[in-house]
Amino acid sequence: MKDRIACYSSLRILESAKGREEMYKIVTKEDTIRIPAEYMRKGQSLDQHIDRLSMTAFEGRFDDDNRFVLVTTNHQPLGRGRIIHGDGAIYQRVRFDAVLLCMDDYEIVEGVVSEVNEFGAFVRIGPMEALLHKSQIMDDTVDANVGMGWIEGKQTGRRLQIGDSIRARIVSLSPDTSDPRRSKIGLTSKQPGLGCHVWIEEDNNE
Repeated sequence: MKDRIACYSSLRILESAKGREEMYKIVTKEDTIRIPAEYMRKGQSLDQHIDRLSMTAFEGRFDDDNRFVLVTTNHQPLGRGRIIHGDGAIYQRVRFDAVLLCMDDYEIVEGVVSEVNEFGAFVRIGPMEALLHKSQIMDDTVDANVGMGWIEGKQTGRRLQIGDSIRARIVSLSPDTSDPRRSKIGLTSKQPGLGCHVWIEEDNNE
């Protein structure tokens, strides 16, 4: 719970300080949760179950606008829930704050190299994995050393390795709403101002 609060607070500070749209956004949303019949016991308030059921229902999923819901908090029931005949559960409308990961085609994103293989590198962007194909890393022919976890340009000698921070642009985006882990994200870092942060700093100092 402390990690969730710290994540939420940090993103709130980041958003207010920059004053512009970010890859991470905090919004207020409304949606409906299902409260099973066994949660309705005499002498107990349904409110004590709202937080847990809301987090289970909404976190780790895409919303209707293909934004990935990272964390939800401040869950508040709206009015009285309704019972559907033959079900027995209560369907309760809830308002809550959500931290979203928002990605669009051609957007510039920041990530960390998480894996290297023969056809490129995987880059972790928040909870998602994106593919940076070896043909999209730099304007140079590259060699991959999978065992050592790095990719290197033959002419430039620039090396991209596991753990490196990188700035890239999204060139293809196919969210999988049924299983976010199967979403397909393609990146490029060949354009000016993109690439491993070390390379960007070297270029700026030239």
